[in-house]
Amino acid sequence: MREPEGATTATERRTGPEPAGSLRILYLHQHFSTPAGATATRAYHHAAALAAAGHAVTLACGRYAGAVSGLSGPFARGRRSGSVAGFEVVEFDIPCGNAQRLPARAQAFLRFAARATRLALERPGGRGWDLVLASSTPSTVAIPALLARRLRGTPFIFEIRDPWPELPDALSRGAAAQGGRGVPGAVLSALGLLADAACRRAATVVALTEGMARTALDRGADPDRVRVVPQGADLVLFHPATPPWRPPEIGPAEVLAVYAGAHGPANGLGQLLDAAARLRGSGLRLVLVGEGAEKPALMARAAAERLPVSFLDPLPKPHLARLLAGADIGLLCLAPVPEFAEWTAPNKLAEALASGLPVVANVPGRAARLLAENGCGLSVPPGDADSLAAALLAMATDPPRRAAMGRAARIVAERRLDSRRIAARLVAVVEAVAGHVPRRVAAAGPGPGSLGG
Repeated sequence: MREPEGATTATERRTGPEPAGSLRILYLHQHFSTPAGATATRAYHHAAALAAAGHAVTLACGRYAGAVSGLSGPFARGRRSGSVAGFEVVEFDIPCGNAQRLPARAQAFLRFAARATRLALERPGGRGWDLVLASSTPSTVAIPALLARRLRGTPFIFEIRDPWPELPDALSRGAAAQGGRGVPGAVLSALGLLADAACRRAATVVALTEGMARTALDRGADPDRVRVVPQGADLVLFHPATPPWRPPEIGPAEVLAVYAGAHGPANGLGQLLDAAARLRGSGLRLVLVGEGAEKPALMARAAAERLPVSFLDPLPKPHLARLLAGADIGLLCLAPVPEFAEWTAPNKLAEALASGLPVVANVPGRAARLLAENGCGLSVPPGDADSLAAALLAMATDPPRRAAMGRAARIVAERRLDSRRIAARLVAVVEAVAGHVPRRVAAAGPGPGSLGG
């Protein structure tokens, strides 16, 4: 990796002629991380695949909690840049994380949108960007893409990783029903108008699930311009043969169930503690990995009630892969919000399956169907601690069943969740939008179909 040079522009950073037919792509993802970090790496794999296909990719991001951008030099005038895995990374000095309160996160989203807009309006190489790829969340990443389209005529792809404002709205209604406070209605309305514009004006909308794709259609996207490119996992990194690791306080005879992800209101991790209270003395221990606003309260409750639950800080992906290789069960937990059934695509599910772990989930819909249809886990109703505890106990006391489900989990990952194949689909979508169909793609047959294809 070249030493970052602070505030140099993408044009100044890139040297030498670009390959004939190469696209200049600006990839906007505020929460970008390399696999050295402890958060999602989808943008890393997709940017690397685009670069490997011969395109000149510049990825702009902020400083996300748990992320590792791959850059180590100092910030100059609020940004630094450098080469990572064959593409350029521009990192703005804008901290953001799940532990922040809503006003601070909103400010970070708007600051990033402003800095990314300036970048999107640049003219690298004198001709400007050929394409902007704006990956949400947050949906404010659509602002620079929309402005580049309006002011420069630059086409853009809008990727929906979480549907906004649909999910914040659902969470706000749930919080209000329990006497809490959610996202203000005026903010949700503004986000709705932004999502409408992004879905209607994008050259293509990429969604991670069919349910997310339907939200784009509801907002006016042309069905012929919607593509489903699912979530995946690094099957080399997350593998049953990865050298295992367990926290030293975990006994070798304990059955270990691992949840790795955010600890916020949307995750509903109190349900895991409710189940753990019913599992004292069973020989099963839950390990919760990650950070978020709810973590201090969860830790305090687990300690006060002497629950068989351990907590770990976020782990870099290679270390997480070793923990999953040393575990017996993967956990998928979300708050009992009906909209989660079809609108979520958790990394933790794909990575657990790739690690050869049977999964216990309390999420209905697509996750439950995947587990049931492939015999690789058990699903229980959301909010039902008794059923969750019973499913965990059934797994813990039946090693042959766990082993069979674990083998089925790895097969599902190899067939459906390989991040390399999924990244190749994204490359095909990008090149089709730009009218750039190289021989290697045409020879491979038709690209990814529209919604439902």
